[in-house]
Amino acid sequence: MKTNKNDQQQGPQKKAGVLKESSKGTVVKTEPKTSSAGRDKKTIIEKRSAKRIKVATAHGKSAVGKVKSIKKSTNAKKKMPNVSKPSGMIKKDEIIKEAIEKHYCSEELKPYQAELIKLQHHLEMTGKKMVILFDGRDASGKGGTIRRIIRYMNTKRYRVVALGKPSEQQKTELHIKRYIENFPHAGEIVLFDRSWYNRALVEPVMGFCTKAQYKRFMKKVISYEQNFLEDAGKTILIKLYFSVTKEEQARRFNRRKNDPLRQWKLSEVDLQAQELWDEFTQKKFMLLKNTHTKQSPWWVIRSDNKHLARRETMKLILNSVRYKGRSRKLDFNMDPTIVIPGNKELKEMKKQRKKYGRLMT
Repeated sequence: MKTNKNDQQQGPQKKAGVLKESSKGTVVKTEPKTSSAGRDKKTIIEKRSAKRIKVATAHGKSAVGKVKSIKKSTNAKKKMPNVSKPSGMIKKDEIIKEAIEKHYCSEELKPYQAELIKLQHHLEMTGKKMVILFDGRDASGKGGTIRRIIRYMNTKRYRVVALGKPSEQQKTELHIKRYIENFPHAGEIVLFDRSWYNRALVEPVMGFCTKAQYKRFMKKVISYEQNFLEDAGKTILIKLYFSVTKEEQARRFNRRKNDPLRQWKLSEVDLQAQELWDEFTQKKFMLLKNTHTKQSPWWVIRSDNKHLARRETMKLILNSVRYKGRSRKLDFNMDPTIVIPGNKELKEMKKQRKKYGRLMT
């Protein structure tokens, strides 16, 4: 049987049909037979495949959406402000980082705390007395600094005095009298957590004293201090004003509100300190202007960084007295950006008022 040459070339390429010789001697092309069951099975498989593709696509879109939402939430978390959380919610690495930082700060203070013990011994041996006043803004780190200063001291040779509201009887007496009653004995240190200068700062702003009482105090306070300093140099007076920025004060107040371990620190005055910021600033200006003298100067402590404020305050106290056994290895030079003499701070405040039309710090 002869076949066309073209048919021979095309034969192997065509898979759908088969060449077959008929009974009449002609060559015919036949299609492969497919049963109806086979066709149905093929249709079912195709439908299932299409369904799987559709489902997989849907899942893919859903997964992409989830990934995007996770990225968005992650970015949102990164942009969130650093708000203090209860210890149970803080991540392990944050706890470790905070613990290491606290340990470092604690270790850096120890050499100065050891020097404070030497100073305390010197006062005991010479019979001298030391009075340290801690005044200033609310949440400025006064209490924390006091705790670091006295941490390793001989408890028999120091006292921390934090007087509450005066009684009805005390209100009729000289304002400074109840503070003088807590003055140190020979060889003792007394640290006042807020002093008689409350009459110059908190009381007039909050309305706890009259204008006449405020004016009388500002006029007389220096003469009071001169009286108890005129004892042959036996009494050493150190006046500290702790200063903090408005933004940092707000952050610390917010932490107190949200931390159950610190909520007890919030007072009536604290809740109004931000609103009355300018009034407190004005009273600070008048304080430095009228009560900073050579004999009893003010020292302003910048305390946005608590650790630096504590360290520099210790240096200031140690530099106020010459005592035996003073370390030659330690750096006793005070940081001029942290410890500012009262007269220098006053000049800076005057510059601010001239430039901005109001007092800033």
